[in-house]
Amino acid sequence: MSAYALEFDRITVTFRAPDGEGGGYTAVSDTTLRIRAGEFVSVVGPTGCGKSTLLNIGAGLLDASSGDVRVFGEPLRGINARAGYMFQAEALMPWRSCIANVMVGLQYRGVPDDQARAQAQAWLERVGLGEFGDRYPHQLSGGMRKRTALAQTLALDPDIILMDEPFSALDVQTRQLMENEVLALWAAKKKAVLFITHDLDEAIAMSDRVVVLSAGPATHPIGEFEIDLPRPRDVAEVRNLPRFVELHSQIWNVLRDEVLKGYAQQLRKAA
Repeated sequence: MSAYALEFDRITVTFRAPDGEGGGYTAVSDTTLRIRAGEFVSVVGPTGCGKSTLLNIGAGLLDASSGDVRVFGEPLRGINARAGYMFQAEALMPWRSCIANVMVGLQYRGVPDDQARAQAQAWLERVGLGEFGDRYPHQLSGGMRKRTALAQTLALDPDIILMDEPFSALDVQTRQLMENEVLALWAAKKKAVLFITHDLDEAIAMSDRVVVLSAGPATHPIGEFEIDLPRPRDVAEVRNLPRFVELHSQIWNVLRDEVLKGYAQQLRKAA
């Protein structure tokens, strides 16, 4: 089996104009990125640079214009069945209870209802929602909905976990609780994680490696940093370590100009 859980090999993604005229928009250009089995990798970059596009490529929701994607050494064709995807916006069905939302993926896979319910309940207990299975999404706080979405993703026991800014809408305290929750669950099973975030502090606190993308169009990696902070980590406490401050400075020195470019592009679009 390949040492890499997920590989992007010279990926380019170009979106063509609806009328077929013009050269289209190249969101991602000639990008190579590899995530080892059991590795936690975060990708940071300016707004609109193509981070989510890469995640959708890895999930099999979007085809690259050129390049190859491999999952544990095998070419990806169609949906990545070995990956679980936690979206920025919760993919919870409002008409389903908390436990029914966690069960749904298992049911789609053909797991009998009684087994699906037992597995869903076990995951709700692992994320601290064992007593809330009968609640509906509108009855849950933002943090509780995120915990439900996390249980929904992990209940399928994916080998690869794709996360698209999953905690960006949470308050700081709830966000840190969720980050520590994810780290604890990750440490227990060591799945490969590809984590998209705008928050450099979050990326450093959680990851084994941080990859920096350039501003778009034609985004591509421009920096890669090993995060050699000790584990296990508390995301609040680790930020006080001198090595954390040093890593933050090193990565920000690479990221700063790209953020400014991205901001300038957003202003031009809005003008």
